[in-house]
Amino acid sequence: FKETVPVNKVHSLFHPAQILKCITLSLIVLLAMLSQGVAHEIQPAVADMSFDEDGNYSVSIVLNLEAIMANIEPEVSDTSESINAPEYDRLRALPSDELIKEFEGFTNSFLTKLNITIDDVAATATLSNILVPEIGDLDFTRESVVKVSGALPPGSTTISWGWAREFGASIIRVSAETDEDPYSAYLVEGQQSETIPLRGKLTRSMLETIVNYISVGYIHIVPKGIDHILFVVGLFLLSTRLHPLLWQITAFTVAHTVSLALGITGVVSVPPSIVEPLIALSIVYVSVENLFTQNLSKWRPLIVFVFGLLHGLGFAGVLKEIGLPADQFVTGLISFNVGVELGQLSVIAVCFLLVGFWFSKKPWYHKFIVIPASITIGIVAGWWFIERTFLG
Repeated sequence: FKETVPVNKVHSLFHPAQILKCITLSLIVLLAMLSQGVAHEIQPAVADMSFDEDGNYSVSIVLNLEAIMANIEPEVSDTSESINAPEYDRLRALPSDELIKEFEGFTNSFLTKLNITIDDVAATATLSNILVPEIGDLDFTRESVVKVSGALPPGSTTISWGWAREFGASIIRVSAETDEDPYSAYLVEGQQSETIPLRGKLTRSMLETIVNYISVGYIHIVPKGIDHILFVVGLFLLSTRLHPLLWQITAFTVAHTVSLALGITGVVSVPPSIVEPLIALSIVYVSVENLFTQNLSKWRPLIVFVFGLLHGLGFAGVLKEIGLPADQFVTGLISFNVGVELGQLSVIAVCFLLVGFWFSKKPWYHKFIVIPASITIGIVAGWWFIERTFLG
């Protein structure tokens, strides 16, 4: 005997309303995860290397110490996704003096996973100092400073920086003989920097600069730029057709290119405490507008242009931290911007393949996809605005 399923039951299982409920629920869950990612997002450590007159080097590392001690996997985008999240949360809740005490038992492991080489020979570093801020808001990462140092053998000519893959990405910055052109590089998990001359400066080829800064720009959008991703998704939801979408993306691109250039050159300087909340509000605005219209207003590209100026200032803050080579400033700036554009296009491509291709022409698209997704995006971005304004 074989049980049969009634035809009307089969139809109900695959009714568009049921499919849309699943899609909407998936979007809400995804966006809720993204909202957590902002609070617990893993940022690359920033390592500043310097040298003294006595022939010693020192590296001051600004990092999420709890994430490294808890062995948060570099594959995850935020700490809450890790299987070691409970240990991270425990360490995050420790007062500064207690965390420093726990780090004492971790020091040897930390030092052995540094990969500092001098003239291609592994160097031994020692712990010089550690600074840990007080607890603060547990919803946000705590930036500690670990300083290591060591001796440069007589006659040394080059030095290189790196650390274990499980410690995640890092940004290395090395002071030059003058502060006008410091060396800097973004290193993905486990990557070793180039050999850096102790005297003079490293000369990069144009191709090396292009590849490096395109990758930095791309990574800043995918996967690190969660707020920028949601802004682009908000634009896509109401503009799945290519022509109006291109108008908005073009306006956004031109705007953030201009403000990025003005911000990185210091012509315009707006503190992150102002820029970041306004970026969150730009996402809220796009989400709210999506709720009340199914057609683009003639003003939307202009509004998107204004919001692009804000996002460009956010990009400038990231690029300032990494730095640009003085002798290839324009090349690095353009390459970073290209990486950002490739990241945005990747987001649009994914949205089109997951949603636009299948559902954008359906009569219920706005009701069952645009409205639920926009409400969720708006709530997430609204919470980010509160966090960045009152809790940051």
